[in-house]
Amino acid sequence: MDASPGSEAHAPVAAAGVFRFELQAADGRARAGVLHTPHGAVETPAFMPVGTRATVKSLTPAQLREAGVQIVLANTYHLMLRPGAEVVAQLGGLHAMMAWEGAVLTDSGGYQVYSLADLRQIDDDGVTFRSHIDGSLHRLTPESAVQIQNQLGADIIMVLDECPPLPAEPPALEAAVRRTVAWAARCKAAHTRSEQALYGIVQGGLDAALRRACLAELVEVGFDGYALGGLSVGEPPPQMYELLDRFVGEMPASRPRYLMGVGTPADLVHAVGAGIDQFDCVLPTRNGRKGYAFTRHGTLRLRNAAHRVSREPIDSDCACYTCRHFTRGYLRHLFLSGELLGGALVSLHNVAFYQALMREMRAAITAQAWAAWQRAFLERPAEGPNNEKDSE
Repeated sequence: MDASPGSEAHAPVAAAGVFRFELQAADGRARAGVLHTPHGAVETPAFMPVGTRATVKSLTPAQLREAGVQIVLANTYHLMLRPGAEVVAQLGGLHAMMAWEGAVLTDSGGYQVYSLADLRQIDDDGVTFRSHIDGSLHRLTPESAVQIQNQLGADIIMVLDECPPLPAEPPALEAAVRRTVAWAARCKAAHTRSEQALYGIVQGGLDAALRRACLAELVEVGFDGYALGGLSVGEPPPQMYELLDRFVGEMPASRPRYLMGVGTPADLVHAVGAGIDQFDCVLPTRNGRKGYAFTRHGTLRLRNAAHRVSREPIDSDCACYTCRHFTRGYLRHLFLSGELLGGALVSLHNVAFYQALMREMRAAITAQAWAAWQRAFLERPAEGPNNEKDSE
């Protein structure tokens, strides 16, 4: 059921240890709030750059901070393989190891159940992976996924879930939901660090009724936040938008709502309008390394000959380091020359663009101007490369 305009603005504050979510404003279903974490406040809507192996590719913590980033994502499966959770713990945890003072969220390895389907075997107890690095076998259960994340020391950790590809037959979706709910309860029972928030993950594909059933069981277990998994895994964007519009308003208003692995700027704007608070995606950095730059006027492909002698910045409306100092012509030269600096500079711009987009949406919600802002944004030029979702 959809919330009426502004109905969530005074929803109760959720607290768990030193983590809590404060809902500050709502305009229709769009929400603005703050995640209070052990490593600082995170304003929502929030976009988390993906730092799979405890690094956002080619960007330093100082650059992320300057770009406006308040929280980054790291990956349990990849850090389990290298350098190992014990090594991370001995180095002081993720924050100390990365020299990152902001918040960190770790996913559980559940997405690798989908993306590494050829290298894993799944059963009701957990998942056995064959390492993509050296072929060695590794077992991930709900208990070990949480134990590893406890060692990594992230501010927000995720339950282990099963993420089926789309389209999927109903029996496969139902089996994934059954496992996801059972594993979520085991994750909560295994969680030992009260200062870490633990989020449940709602599966169910494009079946809103199955999603509702999954959500109801997760809410009964009780989590600090709720994520939507299993989207942007093969379905057309309009189908994802329809599911978001039908379902997100039914998620607990007093908890943060996280849409995993999504997506393009248009995806984010649609999802915020449906009531989502948090996002992650590799798109800004992966496409940045390929020479694609996001702007207010569409997506630029900087390798194009049209930019050969351009003295314009990527985006004249952007105040990031890249746009303040470098021209499109120079960036094109870097890409054609195979220089790593090109990908780093465009990645930095793209991350800054996404953070600015979050701030714009927050400001529109706070000003009760969401509908007009959203309509104007979605009427802008179409974007370039398709959404890409995977580890970085």
